[in-house]
Amino acid sequence: MRVLIVDDHNLFRDGVASLLAARGFQVVGQANDGEEALVKARDLRPDLVLMDIRMPRMGGLEATRLLKAEMPEVKVVMLTASADEVDLFEAIKSGAQGYLLKDLKADAFFSLLSGLEKGEAPISPRMAAHMLDEFSRLAKGKKPGESGTVLSEREEEVLRLVAQGDTNKEVAAALYISENTVKYHLRNILDKLHLENRAQVVAYAARRGLAGP
Repeated sequence: MRVLIVDDHNLFRDGVASLLAARGFQVVGQANDGEEALVKARDLRPDLVLMDIRMPRMGGLEATRLLKAEMPEVKVVMLTASADEVDLFEAIKSGAQGYLLKDLKADAFFSLLSGLEKGEAPISPRMAAHMLDEFSRLAKGKKPGESGTVLSEREEEVLRLVAQGDTNKEVAAALYISENTVKYHLRNILDKLHLENRAQVVAYAARRGLAGP
């Protein structure tokens, strides 16, 4: 399997490349961010792209959407430190075939990755649990916006701060996350609650007693 590794940490890329080569994979290239990944994928036509999420210039989620739109035959597996379920569901919606965390041990990493050739989706057990929780919620027929809607703990925190009038920058500073992550959380909140904009989020929060004066 021909592999392109996309990550903004040189040492990490080199380490993964060495592990892959030792297991019989052919590492055809490396990229430092999403923009470079698209250029190299067009040229190298890899079978698999291992994609980080947080990168400069263009992150892995946007790069995955663009790559899959242009080269749907290329498999993309996110390889990231983010255990945030919002990133997980955004990655799947973007077209990723798998989601692996960087804290996996090598044997577990390759065991999960080997399932790709059998049509299996390599997903870290911790993230698979998030997916099962979501499927369980949907199976019970709970619609977004109903009392049974499940917002993650992080989404609840973002909702509360937005309802109090904080800007994305202020929310990011308060929660020690990036502004892009705040935007992802807000998008997911809008999707789950069937809302269209920030004003409706504030109104929803006010009805729940979360909004400030």
